Amino acid sequence: MNYKKQVKLAGMSCAMKVKIACVAILMMVGGAKVMMASTTLPIRGKVVKASDERIQYIGRISFADREAPAFNYPGTQIIAAFQGTSLRMIAKPQSGYFMVQIDGAEPFKINFCSPNDSVMSLATALPYGRHEVRLMYVMEGYERRPEFRGFVLDEGCDLVAPLPLPGRKIEFIGNSITCGYGNECMNQAEHFDYSTENHYYSYASMTARALKAQHHATARSGIGVYRNYNGPKTGNNDCMPTEYEYTMYQDKSEKWDFKRFQPDVICVNLGTNDLSTKNYDIKLYRNAYLKFIQQVRGLNPKAKIVLLTGSMLNGKELEEARKALDSVKSELNKNGDGEVYRFDMSPQTGDLGYGADWHPSYWQHEKMAGELTAFLRSLMGWF
Repeated sequence: MNYKKQVKLAGMSCAMKVKIACVAILMMVGGAKVMMASTTLPIRGKVVKASDERIQYIGRISFADREAPAFNYPGTQIIAAFQGTSLRMIAKPQSGYFMVQIDGAEPFKINFCSPNDSVMSLATALPYGRHEVRLMYVMEGYERRPEFRGFVLDEGCDLVAPLPLPGRKIEFIGNSITCGYGNECMNQAEHFDYSTENHYYSYASMTARALKAQHHATARSGIGVYRNYNGPKTGNNDCMPTEYEYTMYQDKSEKWDFKRFQPDVICVNLGTNDLSTKNYDIKLYRNAYLKFIQQVRGLNPKAKIVLLTGSMLNGKELEEARKALDSVKSELNKNGDGEVYRFDMSPQTGDLGYGADWHPSYWQHEKMAGELTAFLRSLMGWF
């Protein structure tokens, strides 16, 4: 049921509420059967709209509708502090998977799965007082166009002023590895499923937490810098350079305002798909990569930019990727951009297992995060 309708019902008299049926009503209209939408009990508690200024947002989010912020990149975060003993969340049905953390405790996953799931309980029986909730969207939602629509608190309670967000900022630009594709799966023979993709456990998210930094993940499985997975040797026209300047993936209705998030450092991990299926042109890849980094630099003039490899390439493809990125870095440095760097994370060998479709396992992501965290700590002086 639409949450706005639920809120309206909450204001009805008790007598009216009793009359609300919780089953579908089958009616005859002009001889034709019309199935009326099922109704549910009204929401009890204080509804806080998504537009409340005390809610903090991190990520590429469209506020075209302030009451229903939309997003589809993994890693989008919603943070708030609240009073009371319980908390529920309102979202568009079938929005997908979120990780939830209450007061710094162990995070857990929830899923807006069915066509009718619009309200989900996040916490109950908390000691009365001030609490904090952190939500992270942990899957690729370009097919679902998820929306956050607010919170439900105990009656008489409200949001309170949140703690300041970290001052450090990182952007991760990447593909399925950065998304966290299959990292909750323990069998490389299994294929992609939203239930086993968890950006919270990706190297990107782990690195950001270790460095106490905000992060954006501009990432999509299968995407490349000149050629998407198994694309033609001459390249595709819907690669990352085309998508990068928009708020949401595969949605050209709104350009992203880069003033909203100027990262201190940008980590680019693209190339696994470009160099896939042995049907690539390394010169086209190298030149497209160079052009893309120039595009990124124009939109983020003060950021350090790190060109990454890791962890799915190996052999000839890995060697060629490293040489191409070394060449891109060298040319940019030579032409006056001294804030472009290189770092190689360890290629996977299987000793830490594999996720779905031979993607990095949870433990491989931990290893990648440890390596990248140490490098960024030194580069940025973030100790």
